[in-house]
Amino acid sequence: MKNTEMNQKIEWKISSSQVPYEETLATMESRVAAIRKGESPELTWLLEHPPLYTAGTSSDPSDLIDKDRFPVYQTGRGGQYTYHGPGQRVGYVMLDLKARNPDVRAYVHDLEEWLIQTIAIFGIQGERREGRVGIWVVGKDGRENKIAALGVRIRKWVTFHGVALNVNPDLSHFGGIVPCGISQFGVTSLADQGIDTSMEEVDQVLQKTFSKIF
Repeated sequence: MKNTEMNQKIEWKISSSQVPYEETLATMESRVAAIRKGESPELTWLLEHPPLYTAGTSSDPSDLIDKDRFPVYQTGRGGQYTYHGPGQRVGYVMLDLKARNPDVRAYVHDLEEWLIQTIAIFGIQGERREGRVGIWVVGKDGRENKIAALGVRIRKWVTFHGVALNVNPDLSHFGGIVPCGISQFGVTSLADQGIDTSMEEVDQVLQKTFSKIF
């Protein structure tokens, strides 16, 4: 794991190997508490998980189609079922909104903009959809597919959890759930859209676009 600092307030961690989900939860809990106390700087952590499903606070049990396919973790973030796995860049964002802008909607909008600006650099037009969480891509056939997901939790104005961008995951792994409770649309990735890139390049772009927004 390497640490970089883009400014005095935000620390960056980039994990080169897959990180167990339990480890990320424990790290986020500890860091959020330290940020609240003013003992640690804000943190954005980029990583990959081994294949797993997570259940948000609005999850419908019927959306877990294959409960034995991968481990399933209950989590305190908002949203429904999501998949995490190799080839997907997860960004856990721990910011002090009270010191920035204590507006949850604005924060979610900024996370969306972070993803939209990131994939735009790779030539992909990402779009928001009213009533649908995440970032969407419209194919040549007019079909809409999700390329990135969001799920956040805020405790005393400090954020955790964050975003997941599909770079080059095995898209068949999404078949064990109804992603985010939306069955009428599919999922896609940068690779699925014809973009051949490395995770390192994606990380560089994520850091660049993040600095413009946050």
